[in-house]
Amino acid sequence: MATVVLLRHGRTTANAGGVLAGRTPGVELDEVGRDQVRRARERLAGVALAEIVSSPLERCRQTAEAVASGRSVTVDDAITECDYGQWQGRPLAELAREDLWSVVQAQPSAARFPDGESLVEMQARSVGAIRDRDAAVESSHGPSAVWIAVSHGDIIKSVLADALGMHLDQFQRLDVHPASMSIVRYSTARPQVLAVNSTAGDLAWLAAQASPTVGGGTPTHS
Repeated sequence: MATVVLLRHGRTTANAGGVLAGRTPGVELDEVGRDQVRRARERLAGVALAEIVSSPLERCRQTAEAVASGRSVTVDDAITECDYGQWQGRPLAELAREDLWSVVQAQPSAARFPDGESLVEMQARSVGAIRDRDAAVESSHGPSAVWIAVSHGDIIKSVLADALGMHLDQFQRLDVHPASMSIVRYSTARPQVLAVNSTAGDLAWLAAQASPTVGGGTPTHS
């Protein structure tokens, strides 16, 4: 099937300030984040992107529009940030003292944010959205198509956990840095994870991934 590049938005003012932004409006990229996104665009320069899809939140749309370089961006509410409810907008250092924090870290499948959604619900909607969009991209553009989804750290980690066959309770083992790219190809047999948390290196090698390799693995890349 098609290949999806999962791009986390660049660093924001909230990231720099240690605040859980959630769906708070008006959270934008800071100067470091804008530089990160410029480098991401350069890394993707040799990749023909069939579609560019973004979470509706400002930080993701800014990232997607920078990568798109004038091309159209499709907004998909299903890959928006987790609904952290009453946790939204609070300092991480303060949240770390909450009883729920240890549940989020050790047993995410049991965590529900007060007046928000559970991490199980978050994973279900994000994985469903990515898999459905991937199938639609392949239907429209063919099995060699590469597309990009610009989203958030927990969303991308939950999608990667599903692709890797990991239980949600293990998803905190994954790291997804601002402006990093993780790459997944779905197939009728199983997903193939080509990269996780990639922050450097040209991605033109994706063109060589159009057909699955039999018996030999995939090329080494950053």
